[in-house]
Amino acid sequence: MDILLGLLAIVVVLGLAFLMSNDKKNVNYKGIVIMLVLQIVTTWFMFTTQIGQSVINGISAGFNKLIEFGSEGIGFVVGGVEVGEGGVFFFDVLLLIIFFATILSVLTYLKILPPIIKYLGWAISKVTGLPKVESFNAVNSIFFGQSEALIAIKSQFHHLDNNRLYVVSASAMGSVSASIVGAYLQMIPPQYVLVALPLNMFSALMIASIIAPVKVSPEEDHVDVKNVSEDKSIFEAMGNGALEGGKIALIVAAMLIAFIASLELVNWLIQFVAAGVTLQEILGYVIAPIGMLMGIAPSEVIEAGSVMGTKIVTNEFVAMLDFQTMLDDMSEKTIGIVSVFLTSFANFSSIGIIAGTVKGIDSDKAGTVSGFGMKLLTGATLASILSATVVGIFL
Repeated sequence: MDILLGLLAIVVVLGLAFLMSNDKKNVNYKGIVIMLVLQIVTTWFMFTTQIGQSVINGISAGFNKLIEFGSEGIGFVVGGVEVGEGGVFFFDVLLLIIFFATILSVLTYLKILPPIIKYLGWAISKVTGLPKVESFNAVNSIFFGQSEALIAIKSQFHHLDNNRLYVVSASAMGSVSASIVGAYLQMIPPQYVLVALPLNMFSALMIASIIAPVKVSPEEDHVDVKNVSEDKSIFEAMGNGALEGGKIALIVAAMLIAFIASLELVNWLIQFVAAGVTLQEILGYVIAPIGMLMGIAPSEVIEAGSVMGTKIVTNEFVAMLDFQTMLDDMSEKTIGIVSVFLTSFANFSSIGIIAGTVKGIDSDKAGTVSGFGMKLLTGATLASILSATVVGIFL
């Protein structure tokens, strides 16, 4: 029954995307089916085979070792600060972003990441029939944040019509940055964060390709990643990566302060109308129907839905902080579904981030992105639901 519900949820999600499509006749159905099969095979391999389990454990161990190294740097700077038993979120989680951003910057400077991203994108384009820029951007979005992923293709923005602009923006919103994956791993089960990275890439491409189908002539179908790093030395790359990571950590901290405080304010105001009710509970009831289709148990669907809704209206960090307190009382299936759903940038604030980034690249196209902002968020949310549903089928 759980498998049937999961398959029904997939059909519903793809159906909703089809209803939103602005060019139903040119949807790349072959590419959609191929990516869905790749998603299912990837999830099956990661969760049900010994090799897949070893891969997850190996990657988790690698991240844990990097977290240890990062913690040494953090300890040197703030080690003299006395904290309570639970630690300090900014010190224990957010400051790790600095070290991970430094690693990414160095790997980019050494030209290790760019070829990997380029050829993975080429392979996806070859298999699915999607254009190379969109495929490259989808892979690039696994490693870099929304702004960085879009900036990497800025030289080709003049090629992008509205549909292509939607696809690259959706890929950016539907993914997460590798620089903050270490922070996520400190908050929710690592195996679900790691499997969410490739699944969200495929989900974002699938949903976006249905909503805004693209067709590109062979002459225009090329991607340029030659000057992806402007650093002159490895030390400059380290310095710039650290500064970028520090900026991200401070931005996340500022957003958490603003969103958590605003959420408390909204809940306080709701008390004047309905005592004892919170915005999280309201969101839980709104999302409950799709939550049950995804495979969440009826006894857990309101709490799970509240976390998922919180992520959409605030951000994934706020939702993960709430979800942490529920982990001991929820089934493994629900934990897996919700964890994968949370591992993306699909929230209201991302609309502004993406529109602002595009404005910095091509001011004429910024208005277009702002115009389809809600459609972008809806598509990215459907992509998160799709990834989480696929994982739920195997739990």
